Amino acid sequence: MTERYFVTGTDTEVGKTVASCALLQAAAQAGWQIAGYKPVASGSEMTSEGLRNSDALALQLNSTLALSYEAVNPYTFAEPTSPHIVSAALGQPIESETLSAGLRRLETQAEWVLVEGAGGWFTPLSETLTFADWATQEQLPVILVVGVKLGCINHAVLTAQAVQQAGLRLAGWIANDVVPPGNRHAEYLATLKRMLPAPFLGEIPWLENASPESETGRWLDLSALGSASSTGKAADHPAA
Repeated sequence: MTERYFVTGTDTEVGKTVASCALLQAAAQAGWQIAGYKPVASGSEMTSEGLRNSDALALQLNSTLALSYEAVNPYTFAEPTSPHIVSAALGQPIESETLSAGLRRLETQAEWVLVEGAGGWFTPLSETLTFADWATQEQLPVILVVGVKLGCINHAVLTAQAVQQAGLRLAGWIANDVVPPGNRHAEYLATLKRMLPAPFLGEIPWLENASPESETGRWLDLSALGSASSTGKAADHPAA
């Protein structure tokens, strides 16, 4: 059965894509056939092949399967704003059926699928649908990315509570150093570890020039997910 996870963040610009690439790399190193999925992306650039979003391209690059861009990112918008605003302005509604259909296709190809959301947990996709609604509909275990900076503790605890109130499993969380660590960095991490009701998967250090090719997977421990996502896969398939 395909392993599936939904990556959300404490806010926008907390490094969900950096963390998602790290997760994909770690899963690949464990021997899984993996696919990244960014169902909705805003803030994209026009290329000779059409609109392309840098986050979706990063997930495509870090997937072990050869996936088309459209398979990774079915909804692509140019304007860097909340998806429900730009989709309404363009008359291109975001439909949960399309998001789910894309996920089903990846599930038939991959053993491990990582779905990256947009913005934070309650990012609206329409007047009646949020990313939280869709993740709940799909019953996706959630991995929370915490951008370690002032204010992150409150945002992290509130998001964790919202995930649990939706009846979903908070499978783990990642500390992402989105700013150079300050004097109280250790205390921030200790507090987050104490207050978040989920396994700590690792800390991605401050990377001033992080790119999709950056080897970030080495800082994560997928065995902490407490499921089949462990190094045992690599042991079963040493040639992978």
